[in-house]
Amino acid sequence: MKTNRDNVDDVPPEQRPLGVPAAEKARNFRLVCFAMTSAFLVHSMLLVAVPVYALELGASPLLLGVIFSAPFLLPLILAIPAGAVVTRFGGRTPMLMGALALAVGTFSMACFPGLGGLIFAQLIIGLAQLHMVLAAQIVISGLDSGKPLERYFGWYTMWLSGGQVVGPLLIGTLLEIGGNTERLFLVMSVIAMVGALGAGRLAGKARQGMVVERSVTGYRAQGRLLKSNHGVQVSIAVSVVAMYAISVYGSYLPVYLDSLEISAVMMGMLISMRTLSSMLVRPFTSQWISFAGGRERATLVAILLLALGLMFTGLTDNYIVLGVLAIMVGLGAGICMPLSIVVMAESVDSRQRSGALGMRLMANRGVNFLAPLVFALSLDFGGFGLAFSAGGAVMLAAGCGLFVFLSRRNRVSHTA
Repeated sequence: MKTNRDNVDDVPPEQRPLGVPAAEKARNFRLVCFAMTSAFLVHSMLLVAVPVYALELGASPLLLGVIFSAPFLLPLILAIPAGAVVTRFGGRTPMLMGALALAVGTFSMACFPGLGGLIFAQLIIGLAQLHMVLAAQIVISGLDSGKPLERYFGWYTMWLSGGQVVGPLLIGTLLEIGGNTERLFLVMSVIAMVGALGAGRLAGKARQGMVVERSVTGYRAQGRLLKSNHGVQVSIAVSVVAMYAISVYGSYLPVYLDSLEISAVMMGMLISMRTLSSMLVRPFTSQWISFAGGRERATLVAILLLALGLMFTGLTDNYIVLGVLAIMVGLGAGICMPLSIVVMAESVDSRQRSGALGMRLMANRGVNFLAPLVFALSLDFGGFGLAFSAGGAVMLAAGCGLFVFLSRRNRVSHTA
């Protein structure tokens, strides 16, 4: 890929981060990791609690799809404007407001029981997560570039995966010992408030915004960027393909395991195996890229792992096989997502970065919104075996299409 940088000197001057003191880098990096780990701990607890709660309320498979898609509706519409907000105010304020909104959303699930309250809370939580994720990516993107940036995002996403590992285990254990689902939403609200404490202490560059004309941050600007910038195209393509598997797997694996009458503790363990493998591979993102022979090959291997892991999940009820498949999905996601962010961050200058990352998140949330609904239809039609197999086949085809696209672009660049 053209965006592969081995060190800071390889990055064009207009794309290099402004000088940030080492102490400030370390402080902000730790605080972002702390706040976002808390947020993803809550998110991963919801991945188990929401399906269980919805099934307790008698939700049909199609209504489950609506519930799972609800958090991604507003981000699908508002991701690019959210990027403009982060550009204007810096990373600290949007992250803090997002953490507080996450606390409000989970609190409202306990206060307004029922399917209507659940869907409303999911909308709030989706908007909260959008602002937190986008703000965090902007703060991390400003710390460095090249190989150091790969390492920053590798460790950052590892901490997020840590929250995703602990969350299912924690919620599974609490449910198993007889915890009331609605009361557990209150626990999640407290955890979100703890994350807000970290976000509020961000300092220096993380508090600084910039005034950028609308022609750089608006929808049309992002459309032009997507049309002309190869790195942006690659980043979004990789992210969308990977997000399809992550969204479907994360939403419906608990439902599938519940249909197999697997205990809540075992359910939490299988879900955590995916996030644990994803967590463990992320600090070594840079080394994995070098071992695979570059970002392009590393990405294609990761997509293959995702596709195969998804394809065979609905065809087995064996714990060991399900664990192996969960690890495959985790490894693929652990490589694809930080790599996609790095490619995007290095493909644009600092004025465009918030809007471009917002566009990437908008594409992700579009997949998050549509994938559960599409999966629900295939689930109604042919059961879990067909639904998971068809999803994996779609991913495999998309990965092959991406390979052809990259190969053609590389041939053009070499002959130019």
